[in-house]
Amino acid sequence: MKLKQKIYNLLRWSQKYTQTDMVYLAKGGFWLTLGQIISTASGFLLAIAFANLLPKETYGTYKYVLSLASILAIPTLSGMNTAIVRAVAQGYEGSFIPALKTKLRWGILSSLASLGLAGYYFFQGNTTLTICFLIVAVFLPLMNSFAIYEAFWGGKKRFKIQTKYRVITQILAVSGLIITLFLNQNLFLILLVYFASYTLLRFIFLQITIKKVKFSQKQDPETISYGKHLSLMGVIGLIAGQLDKLLLWHFLGAVPLAIYFIAVTPPIKIKDALKTIGGLALPKFSQRSKEELKRSVSKKVIKLFLLVVPIVILYIILAPLMYKILFPQYLDSVIY
Repeated sequence: MKLKQKIYNLLRWSQKYTQTDMVYLAKGGFWLTLGQIISTASGFLLAIAFANLLPKETYGTYKYVLSLASILAIPTLSGMNTAIVRAVAQGYEGSFIPALKTKLRWGILSSLASLGLAGYYFFQGNTTLTICFLIVAVFLPLMNSFAIYEAFWGGKKRFKIQTKYRVITQILAVSGLIITLFLNQNLFLILLVYFASYTLLRFIFLQITIKKVKFSQKQDPETISYGKHLSLMGVIGLIAGQLDKLLLWHFLGAVPLAIYFIAVTPPIKIKDALKTIGGLALPKFSQRSKEELKRSVSKKVIKLFLLVVPIVILYIILAPLMYKILFPQYLDSVIY
């Protein structure tokens, strides 16, 4: 018996214990896991470069701008991506272009809000943040909206294509940032490279997707409203996720924010690694009834929790040594 067939049989046998489509998980999970590994590795390399090449105050200011930009991005309707995964998985490919146009239209509000913030800092006499948020105003709605092609390929369960586009984007953008850090530590240039590279690369892959796919005309009339609903539901969580950084900046300043962010970066990367499961699960869940989901999801969450516990314990043990090697300027971060 061929090795491939043996693996297939083993995966099928394991399904009675996991209550999960292990063949689907192995096929899609390979590409998503590969993409997540590369993304996590490049993210760590970038964090190391920032920590060792950039002054703490500059790094803290950079993270403050990105944290506030995440909140300013609320009008770009992040929940629309999830709605597109569901719509495409159910055969409503025609909803893709209307969803993209909706994100772009609503994204104008992000630009206006960023311009308003730039004006506020201008009148406060803070030229640095004024220029920073002018850069955000130009790129933010485009950068976030163009990324909707990832949701399309996720809905089609074409994880190989989705991962390939994501990895190329991540590697090129991170490489550009690291090269910039080696050559110049100017905050404005770093922000410009960050936003411009992601915007351009996502635009290129969006155009490739549009030209590559013959979209059906079948549309789900609920996709747009569902995407807006999901976006609205996520607002409180999004703000809560950035509030700690904003409060640190305003009450303690840029340096403590840099120390805090280096402290939370490795756990965030570990958490991001688990997003692979969500990317695999959503297209499957979109095709199941609420009753089926109620029966199966809670058991899977418990199993996932048991998987995460040893990872957390291992990180606690290794963190002090890791910081001495990778982040020697941020040993204050270890305790946090």
